Amino acid sequence: MRIPSIVVVTLANPREKIWGQLLALNPGGLTVRGVELNSFDDFIAQILEYRQGRLPFPTSFFPMHRVERVSLDESIGEIAALGERFRSRVGASIEDYLADLETRG
Repeated sequence: MRIPSIVVVTLANPREKIWGQLLALNPGGLTVRGVELNSFDDFIAQILEYRQGRLPFPTSFFPMHRVERVSLDESIGEIAALGERFRSRVGASIEDYLADLETRG
């Protein structure tokens, strides 16, 4: 994985999946700016309702002992990547959206 790839991180104890941008990866753990996969649609709805600029994504560190898998957010056949779903609903790529947050920041 390369920084700043868009990834899905599968975690253990408790079991969670996080979708977002990989910010750091080292032997101690990884840092991701993103949201829990179960709340992906709700988060997009909040972005679309938010009227005062861009809604920030939370940034979290996960220790390596919790990380089960890190997968690139990629389309598989007819199944669109989450990043593509984000673009179609929000009107901007996740990379552009996050870059705009940093410039406003």
